[in-house]
Amino acid sequence: MSEEGFRVPEVCKIVGISYRQLDYWARTALVRPSIRDAKGSGTQRLYSFQDLVALKVIKSLLDTGVSLQRVRKAVDFLRGMERPAHGVTLMSDGNRIYEAESPEAVVDLLAKGQGVFAIAVDRVWTDLEGSLAAGRKTGVARAGGA
Repeated sequence: MSEEGFRVPEVCKIVGISYRQLDYWARTALVRPSIRDAKGSGTQRLYSFQDLVALKVIKSLLDTGVSLQRVRKAVDFLRGMERPAHGVTLMSDGNRIYEAESPEAVVDLLAKGQGVFAIAVDRVWTDLEGSLAAGRKTGVARAGGA
């Protein structure tokens, strides 16, 4: 059975991060490749679509000034969810991470002046799907391997 996924150079381009960032995040277990991790010199990491979503969420949060410590909490929250992250809005009050299940929950947290960050994971998911579809049309394809 062959594995399909995204290799490191492709992941860096899609997500908009450097090889150093991706390598650091893999080594520190922020996001490890779920299809195939590197096992010594010459092996290739292989990332899934869900890994790309997590990486895009991380990049978006960091770009807006959220600390890496808070980003790690958000990623841990996503990992602990029992359902797919598509359709989820993550919010933080600076201490805890919340899953906002409705627009009212978002407004309530913000009205209390407690919102530190919020990110709609489904928006990241949809944007990523669109980017990948456009990339396939221009010749950027998924990597395959054993």
